[in-house]
Amino acid sequence: MNLIEVKNLSFSYIKEEIVLKNVSINFGVGSIAIIGQNGSGKTTFVKLLKGLLKPTEGDIFINGKNTKDTTAAKLAREIGMVFQNPNDQIFKNRVIDEVMFGPVNTGQNLQEAQENSLKALEMVDMLDKENENPYDLSLSERKLITIASILAMNTGIVIFDEPTIAQDYHGKNRLKKIIEELVSSGKLVITITHDMDFVAETSKRVVVLNQGEVLLDGDTKYVFSKSDILKTAYLEPPSITQFCSMLGYGKAFLSVEEFIRYRSAKESI
Repeated sequence: MNLIEVKNLSFSYIKEEIVLKNVSINFGVGSIAIIGQNGSGKTTFVKLLKGLLKPTEGDIFINGKNTKDTTAAKLAREIGMVFQNPNDQIFKNRVIDEVMFGPVNTGQNLQEAQENSLKALEMVDMLDKENENPYDLSLSERKLITIASILAMNTGIVIFDEPTIAQDYHGKNRLKKIIEELVSSGKLVITITHDMDFVAETSKRVVVLNQGEVLLDGDTKYVFSKSDILKTAYLEPPSITQFCSMLGYGKAFLSVEEFIRYRSAKESI
C-alpha cells in the first residue's frame, strides 16, 4: 500500500529555474533514503511532501489526500518532518514543552501528549533533559530534541533531514535503532542525508536525485553497485563498498559484517 504517491511533479521557485522535473514515484512502509548533491532538489522535494510547498505541476497524494487541497497543518497529523537545522524548529524554553507542542497541536490531549513525549525523549536518550532549556543544550542534543518532538506526534510518515548532523558513534547507533523501531511498527521513514554509510546501514531503498530528476531508484545494494551512474551525480558508494571494490570484489557490500560473512562462507567451501 502506497502512503505517498507522486505523479508528474514539477516545481519552480521562479519560472525560469526548474527545481524538480516530472517526478513520478510512490512510497510505502519501509526505510527509504533520498540522496543527491546540494541543489539536486532533495529538501524541496520533502517540503512538497510535507505540504510546505505546492507543486507547480503534477500532484502529490498523502494517504490519498492531494496536498493541493489541504494545508501543512492538517498534514501534520500524518507526516512529521525533522528539519536539518534544529534551531529552525525549536522555540520553547523547556524541553518537555517543546516535545509536547506538536502532539497537542495535532489533537492529542495533554495526558496522551505528555506520555508520548516522555516515551520519545526516552527513545533518544534525553529523558533526563526534560526540564532544561533547549538552547542550553549542545547542537547534537538539540537535534535529538527535534527528533523526539516528531516521534511524539506518532505520525505514519516520518522525514529526517540530515539526522546524523553533530551525532557521534553512539548517537548514530541510537538513530539506527529508532528507524528500525519505526519501520517495525508499520511506518514510512524517509531520510535525506549525505552520509552514505548511514544510508547503507538503515535504508532498504535508495532514490538518487540529480538536477531535479530521479537518476536511480531501487534497493540499496543495487543503487550502490552502480558506481559509474553515481559518479554522474557526484556521489560515492559507502566506505566498505568502495574498499571491497578496490580489493577486486565484483559485488556491492553494505557493511563490514556482510563482507565477513561472505568471506567466511567462501573459506568454508
